[in-house]
Amino acid sequence: MHAFDVLGDPVRRRILELLGTGEQRSGALVDVIRGEFGITQAAVSQHLRVLRENGFARVRVDGPRRIYTVDAAPLQEVDAWLSRFRAFWEPALDAIELEIARGKKERGE
Repeated sequence: MHAFDVLGDPVRRRILELLGTGEQRSGALVDVIRGEFGITQAAVSQHLRVLRENGFARVRVDGPRRIYTVDAAPLQEVDAWLSRFRAFWEPALDAIELEIARGKKERGE
């Protein structure tokens, strides 16, 4: 599966956001995702499997629990692909940053 196919799903993106804050127990992930998306534990498990099988997440067993962490390698590949397009938005972001700095200077911050 291509990285953008994996990331194209909002549930998987949300799981990655949660894993981005640190390792998470599968039960905690299920609770959050079920609450936000209204899907079953089995469906969350399928999304976790897709993330694992495509290298976006790692799992370790801790007694009866499964602990998930994000694996940054595929995200670095996505970042490298996106780098070709940064020239389209970086000037606009630089301009915004300059305007914010001007505003702060005018207010004496």
